Amino acid sequence: MADPASAILTGDAPIVRFSGVSKYYGETLILDSLDLEVPAGQKLAVIGPSGSGKSTILRLIKGLEPYQRGSIEVAGVPVGQPARSGWFGPSRERRRHVVGMVFQQFNLFPHMTVLGNVIEAPMRVLGLRRPEAEARAAELLASVGLTGRETAYPRQLSGGQQQRVAIARALAMRPQVMLFDEVTSALDPELVGEVLGVIRALSHESGMTMLLVTHEMNFARDVADRILFMEKGRIVEDAPPATLFSHPTSERTRTFLRAVLER
Repeated sequence: MADPASAILTGDAPIVRFSGVSKYYGETLILDSLDLEVPAGQKLAVIGPSGSGKSTILRLIKGLEPYQRGSIEVAGVPVGQPARSGWFGPSRERRRHVVGMVFQQFNLFPHMTVLGNVIEAPMRVLGLRRPEAEARAAELLASVGLTGRETAYPRQLSGGQQQRVAIARALAMRPQVMLFDEVTSALDPELVGEVLGVIRALSHESGMTMLLVTHEMNFARDVADRILFMEKGRIVEDAPPATLFSHPTSERTRTFLRAVLER
């Protein structure tokens, strides 16, 4: 699979940086003064119980929600601003190109074919000519195992196939950072493997920075360079997979892992 990233931040600066970020929904604290740095090219998995703030991290990186305190940078560019001063800053358009995201739900355009879904943003946002956009789409659809389905509509695809189209669509923008938010949670169990296989290949074959929120522990262990365990908006443990799964230092991490691995 060709490296879909058009550029990778160089030097020692992290490509993603959270500095003292707090996020509330109403009066409920979701992220509690979060500090986080992700080096360019790192594969970071985020695990933890529901409501711990995992998906919120991804949504803030993408600029989909406001936050109340702190600062966020992606590729050296501020992401939004605290809500009190207006959270869509001047970097919004650039950030859309830098960060790609695949959601739990596939969010494909139902009236467009597979090919149409993949070429729409590169043509409209990046200004690619149709032949170039179609060539890029063909390469990406081949990489996710969907050659020959270019003229199909989303309703004609399985859930696993739709999610693979969503991955190809995100990659078509050549992002530097890819976010995967529980991308198998809406799939039937027998379709999970095909989507995880695509992401596993991407993680092993590209230099792209990836952040993955997942409940699939074996997948996280295989794909990630680093794993965060979160609870109540805080990072409880931050370690390489071998360390976190074999010798977690926190009793809360041990309790969580016992619960999810013994299912």
